[in-house]
Amino acid sequence: MDWTMPEINAPCPATRRQALERQSQLTKPPGSLGRLEDLAVHFAAMQGKAKPTLDRVWISVFAADHGIAEERVSAFPQTVTRLMLRNFVQGGAAISVLAHHLDARLEVVDVGVAEPLEDCKEIIIARAGKGTANFTKQSAMDETQLLSSLSAGSAAARRAVEYGAEIFLGGEMGIANTTSATAMACALLNVVPDLLVGPGTGLDKLGVAHKSAVIARALNYHAAGLQTPMEILRHLGGFEIAALTGAYLEAASLQLPVLVDGFISSVAALLAVRLQPVCSQWLIYAHRSAEPGHRLVLDALDAQPILDLSMRLGEGSGAAVALPILRAACLLHGEMATFAEAGIPTK
Repeated sequence: MDWTMPEINAPCPATRRQALERQSQLTKPPGSLGRLEDLAVHFAAMQGKAKPTLDRVWISVFAADHGIAEERVSAFPQTVTRLMLRNFVQGGAAISVLAHHLDARLEVVDVGVAEPLEDCKEIIIARAGKGTANFTKQSAMDETQLLSSLSAGSAAARRAVEYGAEIFLGGEMGIANTTSATAMACALLNVVPDLLVGPGTGLDKLGVAHKSAVIARALNYHAAGLQTPMEILRHLGGFEIAALTGAYLEAASLQLPVLVDGFISSVAALLAVRLQPVCSQWLIYAHRSAEPGHRLVLDALDAQPILDLSMRLGEGSGAAVALPILRAACLLHGEMATFAEAGIPTK
């Protein structure tokens, strides 16, 4: 499969000016709604509408397995990835519950689960393989698998646009994927694992120390090949992380705003921004997770997340929790009266 880097343009500056002008006329003291005002103005520029709307929401959850799980870096066995896929489509997962109550369109994409659910027709199949390889011994994926995963993500973004979505939320599922994301973050930020490694699915202190040692060994093994974002992704990444990267780049090229979830999703966002810096202008960050590495990744992205609730579930759940706040920002911006409409003097 071939995958071409999409061309990305910045959000509309003229609409940003119109939105700022409207904010200055609303019946409130300037700045009194805090970051809600900034979010509304930025979202208006991304939509190209002075009064942005946020009714149609698309959520893609990408799932894949990781060979690095062989190194005992997760508190749960790899079979949980497969079981969670069924839970997603049956409505029992956190993101399933949130998507239902947000009236959002939720799709689940298998980009490389070790044991696929062949009897579950609700799952979209875009598999790059039966999980990545153990990246302490070889590259996580080959070039064909990398391009396939990126393409799966870009296809999801295109489906969102065809649906008429006004925002894209990406989620991920894959046992051991915090190990993969942390290894990539170390390579992208040029920092040692001890600064970034966290408990993931619930490791104790000994487990975290072991996970850090495994990542350090992998970084040393691949040191000569970690020269570009794409090579970092190929050597250390996961199929679902590559899919998120492709989705963010494609969404930005299609002028579809993105609400980025937690640590793993933010590492994918960092990859996308390193590949196409203007992509950053299409990304809104939902929350700061409890994973210690997330803070450094957000700092590298110059990101100001909406929430800080000590979440670390993944699946896109943090983005779904933050969505009502972004909706509130749009509603206030679009439906509040101006001073002129309310007959209130401005002086």
